[in-house]
Amino acid sequence: MVILGCSVAMAYRARARLRVTQRPIGLALRALVAVSMGLGSVAFAPSTSAGDIESVQQRGVLRHLAIPYSRFVTRSGDGLDVELVQRFAAHLGVKYQLVECPADEFFGRLTGAAPQDGTATPTPEPLGDLGACGVSITPDRTLIVDFSVPTFPTQVWLVARAESAICPIVATGNLATDIESVKRLLPGVLVLCKPGSSLDARLYGVVQDGARVVDFTGTINDLIPAVIHGDAETTLMDIPAAADALAAWVGRIKVIGPISQTQHMAIAFAKTSPRLREEFNLFFARCKADGTYMRLVRKYFPGVIERQREFFRDCRDETQPGSGN
Repeated sequence: MVILGCSVAMAYRARARLRVTQRPIGLALRALVAVSMGLGSVAFAPSTSAGDIESVQQRGVLRHLAIPYSRFVTRSGDGLDVELVQRFAAHLGVKYQLVECPADEFFGRLTGAAPQDGTATPTPEPLGDLGACGVSITPDRTLIVDFSVPTFPTQVWLVARAESAICPIVATGNLATDIESVKRLLPGVLVLCKPGSSLDARLYGVVQDGARVVDFTGTINDLIPAVIHGDAETTLMDIPAAADALAAWVGRIKVIGPISQTQHMAIAFAKTSPRLREEFNLFFARCKADGTYMRLVRKYFPGVIERQREFFRDCRDETQPGSGN
């Protein structure tokens, strides 16, 4: 996901803007004994109160920290990640709780970490046991959280207004070639981007390719409307959000082509929760094997399956006999 990597002070300042909803989940399937930011050179000290699987079971609630994003976590409280984590809560034999937070506080709320240089206020206690809302795996983020196995594929695309003179490339089947074809179209083009996120155009070398980059001050969800309204000719969008945008603004935008290599999303955990992460990985493997995962993907992101078939090849798909074997 395109979670913001704002300044350290912004990312960890305490706010009261949390909305919490709780839903009971059924009995456990079994009992158990045994949750991007660019950090620069700042060292972080994780909260000693961040709990692992034992804390979750003792509390009796699995807290799902999230930012409403695409069809991973919707404004109505459902989505691919919501249903996946609800099932994980049932697997653990605990209730499920959705905890929403601002994008620039996501990692601080998850880890309770604070910079050791004193530039930000620590979160007194982590407010989530895991974070799931289409979170992209990046090297910077792995410095402060641990990720599960990849749970969803993604990629960053260049998207333009429908009336733009820029034409979509013809896919060759070679991703590197397609990316270069897109970049050859960029000289002089205005690209609206979100700094500090995976939709920051600077991450993909577009300035060197001649693009004119404009930083957007609104939310990620407002990028496409801004392009439609003429703030810029193009913007960057990842696959899940682009699929939503194409459905919402039919005939108003077009995908020019890929600007990044294939990326992966995953569930984020505090580094103090290794057993919770390990248990999720086991749970997720079972969901892939028994068809649960593909049922959820077809429910929320059916259009992604054919575009990213390689990622789903080892998943059982009840609509495709013999899949996942």
